[in-house]
Amino acid sequence: MVDTFANVSKEGAITLIHLNHPPANTLSSASIEHLRVIFKELAEDEETRAIIVTGSGRFFAAGADIKEFVAAFGQQDKALQMAEAGQALCDEIEAMKKPVIAAINGPALGGGLELALGCHFRIASSNAIVGLPELKLGLLPTFGGTQRLSRITTQAKALQLILTSQQLSADEALQLGIIQVVTEPDELLPTAKALAQSFVEGKSMTSVSRTIECIIQGGKDHLQKGLELERTRFAELFLTADAREGVQAFIDKRQPNFKHL
Repeated sequence: MVDTFANVSKEGAITLIHLNHPPANTLSSASIEHLRVIFKELAEDEETRAIIVTGSGRFFAAGADIKEFVAAFGQQDKALQMAEAGQALCDEIEAMKKPVIAAINGPALGGGLELALGCHFRIASSNAIVGLPELKLGLLPTFGGTQRLSRITTQAKALQLILTSQQLSADEALQLGIIQVVTEPDELLPTAKALAQSFVEGKSMTSVSRTIECIIQGGKDHLQKGLELERTRFAELFLTADAREGVQAFIDKRQPNFKHL
């Protein structure tokens, strides 16, 4: 599928989303809504088991469409709607029960980094840069950046990075845990695809989806609530055909034949 804002293609069980909003893949209101539609469709697509998001051209995503901000001055409700839409997109990506990998091919700034932070795993090209520079505009990160960055790193580090508007190299972001893997530019997508494949190959999506939910949702609650969710989802798996098949295959010393049921 090809359109103005994103190119969507499939390679087996992996779906690739190439952000395609030249020249810098800015996240306009229209592109955000379109991406929300794409992710909702992929959530229901049984053939898709893992998703990779990357950018077309030189940028991953340069952030929100600043030109749209001009029309919102003096209109608090309009600004609130923009923030809600961006947060909803990142929330929906994070809530996906299929692994979502951000393959950061170039600058990921402002809303672009926030989009990546909403993904479950982040790989970056060695020439990528990331940052949340909104304070230089007299604004603040509002697609979840103040919250997710402090959870992925620390509160103190998030304060430092946001208040200084510092841009990090891929290697610097790797050291802080913002990015998990750095590759050479021509190895970015092959590495992302191999990683996506490793997340789902030989595994049942009935357990993959519950695992993602336990880690993401449980991480937002206190420990006892997270443990409750973990044991509930574990017990549910004993009602599934795939858990029965997986255990029996282990006993039989053979590869399981999962039906994702």
